[in-house]
Amino acid sequence: MRVTGDGVVEARVLGVVASAAGGVERWFVDGLARPLAERGWRLAVTFTPSAARWLEPLVPALTALTDLPVRWTSRLPHEPKPHPVPDAFVFAPATANSLAKLALGIADNQALTVLCEALGRRTPMVVLPQRSDDQAAHPAFGGHLAVLRSAGVVLAADTGSVMRELDRVVRSSH
Repeated sequence: MRVTGDGVVEARVLGVVASAAGGVERWFVDGLARPLAERGWRLAVTFTPSAARWLEPLVPALTALTDLPVRWTSRLPHEPKPHPVPDAFVFAPATANSLAKLALGIADNQALTVLCEALGRRTPMVVLPQRSDDQAAHPAFGGHLAVLRSAGVVLAADTGSVMRELDRVVRSSH
C-alpha cells in the first residue's frame, strides 16, 4: 500500500507483461496473476500481440483480479492512459524475441513500450525468460541478458522465484 499526497491509501501498482511462450495459457492466471493480486498488488496487465491471441479467453478471469483493463493495443492520443505508472514490473514469460527487443529498446508494441519506459525510469523489474536451448545458444542472447542485468533487471528461474525476487527488489528499492 502507498499513501498519496492527499492522504488516500492505494494498493501499489504492478505492471504484469506476458509474451507468447509455450504453456503460458495454463499457468498465467492461477500461477502468477492471482498470487500477485492476493499479495495486495493492483495489477496492470499488458500482453504482446501474440500473447493476446493466446490469452484472450483468460481476460475475464484476469479482469476479476483487477480494476484496470487488460490491454495489448496502444491508446489513441486523445484517450486517457488506462493504467497508472506501475511501482514495479513482472515480465513473465519473456520470449527470446521480446527479451532482445527490450534489451535493444525496440518498443514496437504496447507491451514492449511500457517495459522500455520502465527501464528508462529504472522501475524495479523481474523477468522470467522462457526460451529454447537453441535460442539461448544464439551469440547475441547472453549480451541481451547482460544489458538487462546492467539496467537493474532481475532474472527469475521460475514462477516461484518471480514472487521471491519481486519481494526482494521492491524492498531494496525503498
